[in-house]
Amino acid sequence: MKPWEANIRKVTPYVPGEQPKNADVIKLNTNENPYGPAPAVKRALKEFDAELLRLYPDPASDVLVDALAKRYGLGKDQIFVGVGSDDVLAMAFLTFFNSDRPILFPDISYSFYSVWAELYGIPYERPALDDGFQIRKEDYYKENGGVIFPNPNAPTSLALGLADVEDIIARNRGSVVIVDEAYIDFGGESALGLLSKYENLLVVQTFSKSRSLAGLRIGYAMGNPALIKALNDVKYSFNSYTMNRTSLVLGAAAVKDEAYFQETVGKIKATRERTKERLKALGFVYPEPSANFIFAGRPGTDAKALFEALREKDIYVRYFDAPRIDRYLRITIGTDEQMERLFDFLENYLKH
Repeated sequence: MKPWEANIRKVTPYVPGEQPKNADVIKLNTNENPYGPAPAVKRALKEFDAELLRLYPDPASDVLVDALAKRYGLGKDQIFVGVGSDDVLAMAFLTFFNSDRPILFPDISYSFYSVWAELYGIPYERPALDDGFQIRKEDYYKENGGVIFPNPNAPTSLALGLADVEDIIARNRGSVVIVDEAYIDFGGESALGLLSKYENLLVVQTFSKSRSLAGLRIGYAMGNPALIKALNDVKYSFNSYTMNRTSLVLGAAAVKDEAYFQETVGKIKATRERTKERLKALGFVYPEPSANFIFAGRPGTDAKALFEALREKDIYVRYFDAPRIDRYLRITIGTDEQMERLFDFLENYLKH
């Protein structure tokens, strides 16, 4: 080892879903929205003055923060925005999880949590989900340096009831509790209504799923002004200009196009219900989904072999080679046409 190599930070990175380069694929592996951005976004893009790109963007991201504050009935000092919810969550880890006590998050959950904890040297524990893949709220009653969990959870798609979410927050008033709501628009009940009651609550959401803007990278957090100020203080010490001008303008346009948002979310939920029935008829089992994906396995069918067979036919789903979940595939809900191609393959594959 060379002397300088001894000082390199070494982490096991998060592995994102595969991004195939060929165009004619059925891409059901990264929970993207199968429908395009809102018409208001497309208009705003056409009208965008490219000359403005020579100037730095607004470090306060005011146009986007203002749109979000109005959408959710919050003060502007209760909104923080970042480059996707991953950026927002990473900033939250850096800002709030500085105790010598371990933070808590589920053992089966968004795998980036353990990556950030390792990167920042944060001690952590991962309470196990129960046999039905549900969070056990009692596991979060013990002393900790912070709590974070997705609701609905990933990759299981299960939502925890709001009463149980509140119970976890209420029993951890001495630490920050982050509820990661990347998929909340597809099912479950948001914890946003609890913000006025709990000053230790931070709710994080994203534009990547229900708002069809994964390519722009916009995420946001909502909480009491003290939490938001702390996040901004860390952000300004890290990178003042995190949000580019295009993302700010198009993101604000997306928030304002409520009709399109409701329409596409409704389409995905309807397709999800039809997909559930088709999977069940083919012998698949799954936890009741509340996200824009289904976590499904078929007793007697090798999930990894099925994943690879699908991939050979340019149908991409997500397989996790990990204990307890290696019998399942995470299947994003696509358009009705995309799901039909998936089922055409499955019906033929399962005959053999």
